[in-house]
Amino acid sequence: MTQLTDAQRYLCFDFGEKRLGVATGLRSQMSSQALTVLDVSNDQPDWALVEKLIKEWRVEAFVVGLPLNMDDSEQLVTQKARKFADRLHGRFGLPAYLHDERLSSAEVKDYLFEMGGYKKLKQQPIDAYAAELILKGFFEQHQSA
Repeated sequence: MTQLTDAQRYLCFDFGEKRLGVATGLRSQMSSQALTVLDVSNDQPDWALVEKLIKEWRVEAFVVGLPLNMDDSEQLVTQKARKFADRLHGRFGLPAYLHDERLSSAEVKDYLFEMGGYKKLKQQPIDAYAAELILKGFFEQHQSA
């Protein structure tokens, strides 16, 4: 999907083959917050936990980080992230958007390190903060849409 809907509450995922960072945000307020990290097995999370987050936050749309190489080429995990977005849309009937996530994890590590050094970096759920950063980028890219 490329055209945005009128959805306001989003759930964003930083897809990984072992962990799934989750964040939520309101498009109208350009706000986002890290929520949690879910375990992934065979490229799939516990769908009951995903459904619980959708209901708890009254989600209207999804954003999934799209891991691309710096030269815009794709890798195996890129296809898995696309498939995950398709599964979200298919299971829950809500729009699912992809957003370039290059450098999001590195940016989060820098941010957390600045906030509290190595100890802070080791204590924080980096994947959830990466999802928050992806969602912020998505909102910024689609401000006028």
